[in-house]
Amino acid sequence: MSAPNPELRRQVIAIYKELLNLGKDYPQGFSYFRPRLHKAFMGNAHLRDEDAIRNAIARAEYVKKEIEAL
Repeated sequence: MSAPNPELRRQVIAIYKELLNLGKDYPQGFSYFRPRLHKAFMGNAHLRDEDAIRNAIARAEYVKKEIEAL
């Protein structure tokens, strides 16, 4: 297996950081939010197919918009 596309890796790290930042204002608290965010991202760490990674990034963007709406 080859290494993932560096651009996709950059996007994944950026959305993770954005979600972490939004988690600071999460209604149930950062201590509730951070472990669940980490678990969700680690659950997708095995992905190597670029289309699957793009779908996961799109799902993370959707979650970001939902959190912003809170």
